Amino acid sequence: MKNLCSCTAVLLAAIVMTACNFVDGRYYERSLRFPEGISAEEKVALAAMVVPDERQLQWQSLELTAFLHFGMNTFTGNEWGSGSDSPELFNPVELDCRQWVRTLKEAGFHMAIITAKHHDGFCLWPTATTEYCVRNSPWKDGRGDVVKELSEACAEYGMGFGVYLSPWDRNALCYGDSPEYNKFYIKQLTELLTNYGKVDEVWFDGACGEGPNGKKQEYDWTAILETVRALQPDAVTAIMGDDVRWVGNEGGVGRETEWSATVMTPESYARSAEQNRNLGIHAMSKDLGSRELLAKAEEVFWYPSEVDVSIRPGWFYHPEQDSQVRSLENLVDIYYKSVGRNSVLLLNIPPDTRGLIHEIDAARLKDFGRYVDEAFSDNLIEAGQRGWRPESGESREFSVRTGASFNTFMIREDISKGQRVESFIVEALADGEWRMIAEGTTVGYKRLLKFEDMKAEKIRVTVTSSRARAEIMEVGLFCAPHIIDGKVSGMTD
Repeated sequence: MKNLCSCTAVLLAAIVMTACNFVDGRYYERSLRFPEGISAEEKVALAAMVVPDERQLQWQSLELTAFLHFGMNTFTGNEWGSGSDSPELFNPVELDCRQWVRTLKEAGFHMAIITAKHHDGFCLWPTATTEYCVRNSPWKDGRGDVVKELSEACAEYGMGFGVYLSPWDRNALCYGDSPEYNKFYIKQLTELLTNYGKVDEVWFDGACGEGPNGKKQEYDWTAILETVRALQPDAVTAIMGDDVRWVGNEGGVGRETEWSATVMTPESYARSAEQNRNLGIHAMSKDLGSRELLAKAEEVFWYPSEVDVSIRPGWFYHPEQDSQVRSLENLVDIYYKSVGRNSVLLLNIPPDTRGLIHEIDAARLKDFGRYVDEAFSDNLIEAGQRGWRPESGESREFSVRTGASFNTFMIREDISKGQRVESFIVEALADGEWRMIAEGTTVGYKRLLKFEDMKAEKIRVTVTSSRARAEIMEVGLFCAPHIIDGKVSGMTD
């Protein structure tokens, strides 16, 4: 947090000024605890000053990231393994992490996150902490290291690299003996964060069940997150970390109103249960940042959402699902409802038993990447007119390229200066008449709205409500190709 005045009186005076006219440079990184006794409007003004730190800002700009669920379950056909399957089953004889990364890169993805250990406890690297790992598999005669091969491939292709280390471990005998397992887990985490170069994202979930001893584990999230900060200070922590939150579903859909400046306290904080319960919110709540919630809240956090979904029905590869890979149309819809709703899309693409991204998945990803490139390569708003700093109720007209058809509207805030737009409308001037063509609530990093093909001389955007003077980085109009019977109209191979 930057520049928080120690004197409450001085701070309150600043708040009164900023409620009407935001003062540039008075920002609070990541979070802000509200001073006692301030009004609801003063809380709204302060929420407009909360901004991401550098690693959160860089993470948001990735837009597309990939999950790679791969491990023992790939060979057993399970989704959640028991932890009792033999390491002898793990043998991806054609494993090629360069093929994984190349496929993702060509599709427009910017990070690959590997399930270094899933709930079954099998480790994809030759860890010193357990025998339940690749060292005791027939793959490469026990000398292989999936994590190493992926980290090297990511470095070669300029791809971000991330790891998922399941907290739940159904194989570790010490799971449920909370102090001992926390030590064990941090040793595994330390190996991953020290032996494989730069790690860009560390992905945790809160999965917790009984261990082989019948006991439940209490995770030491403070020590876990401190380990990440000490060893990989530039890595974002998701979902149990305090950098990135889970959107609340696994369907690929972000909220219509998605606040990155949210009142939801990260679950890894000891005070989260009480504060979130007092506000009546949880990860799946429809509202996480409205004025009504701000009025009741004690804190506000920059805590952006990540939308996770699998390209197949399952998270791990199953051959019987080869015919169930998501269609191009569905993937495009997910893009609009995730990236286009102020979130980062984490799409799971599970490698198969050979150790390759399956041909069907690879082809679908290629088509998806080409679609996004084509859809958003040509902004039809006249150049030089795309930035804007409106107050609530202010409108601006934008000239459209003569004769151009369009069907998608884009608007972006400069989130380095906060998230402020609460609602807006879009109108088009055609044949001498203005008519509304789209409306939205929050903007944040990016908001996309789709409608029927049309032509217009101008569009007019009105910010109907904003928490302070908004910082609109870009306004855009695009003509996204149509998908007919799974094929993209006008797109050539």
